[in-house]
Amino acid sequence: MNSLEQLKKYTKVVADTGDFESIKQFLPVDSTTNPSLIYAAAQDPKYDYLLGDAIAYAQARSKDKTAQLSYCMDRLAVNFGLEILKIVPGRVSTEVDARLSFDTKATIEKARFLIRLYESSGISRDRILIKIAATWEGIKAAEILENDGIHTNLTLLFSEVQAIACAEAGVQLISPFVGRILDWYKKDRGVNHIDAKEDPGVLSVTEIYNYYKKFDYKTEIMGASFRNKEEIIELAGCDLLTISPQLLAELEASDLKIEQKLNSDKAKSKEIEKIELDEKAFRWLLNENAMATEKLAEGIRKFSADLVKLEKFIATKF
Repeated sequence: MNSLEQLKKYTKVVADTGDFESIKQFLPVDSTTNPSLIYAAAQDPKYDYLLGDAIAYAQARSKDKTAQLSYCMDRLAVNFGLEILKIVPGRVSTEVDARLSFDTKATIEKARFLIRLYESSGISRDRILIKIAATWEGIKAAEILENDGIHTNLTLLFSEVQAIACAEAGVQLISPFVGRILDWYKKDRGVNHIDAKEDPGVLSVTEIYNYYKKFDYKTEIMGASFRNKEEIIELAGCDLLTISPQLLAELEASDLKIEQKLNSDKAKSKEIEKIELDEKAFRWLLNENAMATEKLAEGIRKFSADLVKLEKFIATKF
């Protein structure tokens, strides 16, 4: 068995891409997209039919140019999701506009609209995860959505405090960003390499995994944003891992032996203190973590910038 096949024995593998051919090649259980991935895929003429459908939908909904662009963006994200769901047996994650990251009400409204688009196309809401940034406002929105039966994927997650708040809110899944944590620490320490066994991103996900399993939280953990296959190998046993096509190919071409590194039974035996959180404690503990504070803000800015790029690209097509 190659390394990818071995990994699938311990962990659900998710494709981190908007490219359907890659999804067909690597046969993941779920798939996830974001504005960056959709922007990259939308440049490819083979996906023109998805954009054309989204434009027609938007023009039929409104004559106002601003409203048309908003409808088109939502429809395009859902169109990619619908195509992905023809390939994967499980779920697809579709992202709420990052510019709503500090607006609980608007996030809820956008999530409900995306779910209506999926359901109107015959897709059950249990196959959709709505991606929301793990701000306090985003977590509160997710809590309300989960109570409505709309499942969420809390993204841009860089710290245990964000993870605990998500679990307390009953969110379906979190996406801790392994590689972006590594990026910050490499820059902070002035080094070019950190061994995977000491990788701060790997250690962060391991800490979150052990906390969740120790206290029987049902929220799923999906490691994300990997920089190398060694990070992935160190997290074998995590509930899910979302992996780019490039790293999936590296794992498929590798025959390295994969061992289960994360184990729920071992986690339960660890001595871990439970942390009680309210809004004040959340904001303070997040503020005390310079890496998480900076990477969360940077991530929201980057996703927002990619949304603007996608909007500008789409506007030329109307």
